[in-house]
Amino acid sequence: MEKDEISVRSVDESVKELLSGAGKDIPLFKVFMPESVIEPVRQVLLSGYIGEGPRVEQFESQLAPWFGNDNVLAVNNGTAALQLALRLSDVGFGDEVISTAMTCSATNEPILAMGAKIVWADIDPWTANIDYTDVAAKITPKTKAIMCVHWGGYPCDLDELNSIAAEHGIKVIEDACHAFGSTYHDKPIGSHSDFACFSFQAIKHMTTVDGGALTCRSKADCERGRLLRWYGIDRRSKRKDLRCEADIKEFGYKFHMNDVTATIGLEQLKFVADTLAKHRANAAQYGQAFKDLNAVRLLSYKPDRLSSYWLYTMRVKDRPRFMEHMKKAGITVSQVHARNDFHTMVKDFRTPLPGIDEFTAEQVSIPVGWWLTEEDLEHIINTVLEYERRCQPRIQEIKRPSEKCEKTPAHQSDL
Repeated sequence: MEKDEISVRSVDESVKELLSGAGKDIPLFKVFMPESVIEPVRQVLLSGYIGEGPRVEQFESQLAPWFGNDNVLAVNNGTAALQLALRLSDVGFGDEVISTAMTCSATNEPILAMGAKIVWADIDPWTANIDYTDVAAKITPKTKAIMCVHWGGYPCDLDELNSIAAEHGIKVIEDACHAFGSTYHDKPIGSHSDFACFSFQAIKHMTTVDGGALTCRSKADCERGRLLRWYGIDRRSKRKDLRCEADIKEFGYKFHMNDVTATIGLEQLKFVADTLAKHRANAAQYGQAFKDLNAVRLLSYKPDRLSSYWLYTMRVKDRPRFMEHMKKAGITVSQVHARNDFHTMVKDFRTPLPGIDEFTAEQVSIPVGWWLTEEDLEHIINTVLEYERRCQPRIQEIKRPSEKCEKTPAHQSDL
């Protein structure tokens, strides 16, 4: 075996151990792929029609009830959905988009791709979601859109954000890539704002290997988006020549989904309700077990919205020590996303963000997914509780010298 082959294999194996559950550790993420997907995918692969076709349209139709919205566009990834939403919001060179730095870089790079400027808004350090009061303070005549992220699947304050947007005549774009199946005021995410963007990337609640979806409030935006996702070409129009399109009125992108990935999505939809239920049941067990801790504190969730719990994020005192403690117990944990505003590519937009400072100093996520067994859950809970016990003498010692080190009230999760 060649040296390069050994190197590649070792990297692949290490990734599997951390993420896929193939190793000994309890993984933070795991791909869900039912064996029942093989036969329908085989049929499509051999059908002679593997591009965007009837399976994509069928997938969009079956997604609509999950979003409470018939204006659904399937695309090739969640980032494409975000860029398409920005285009439909008429964001262009020199415009401003208010966004959060507490997210995957894929949220904000599409803003740069449009030639627009990012205006960072702070977050609530007990939810990781964008702070609508800071959003309101940062609106200018150049603002075209507000980009919010539902951290871990927990919905942002959408009523307040949409009210601010309506007052100023701008758009709200929800990055809902963590939030498939989440609800806000008993209505599904995807039915509240001008646009909501979803991801079906490998490790999400449901996957199409890679893919995404965009929901639009208006039918007109949806129809325009349908053209823009395929170079601006109207694929539904009657043509004199099969391969020659009519006049293209505005340029578009190659953002469409294909029938192979849509077929995987159609099969995944048969299982996603159970997947979401397992994530939520596991989160409920954590909420009960960890509600009164001091070294490990829960985020603060309101009862008027329901998270999909793609992540179960906590705030932990002495995070490096906690992460090492969990690693030794064979449990994979991570901060998942680093703050975006420290990247060189956005250095011109930096501004003080104390809420993000506070959150990023302590935040870490533990496994919460469908793959956890009862034994896994018991082990994770006991390991976290063991860390709490180990921290207690140290916490008491820190408290004694000064009244300034008073106990911070635990934020309980309404599960």
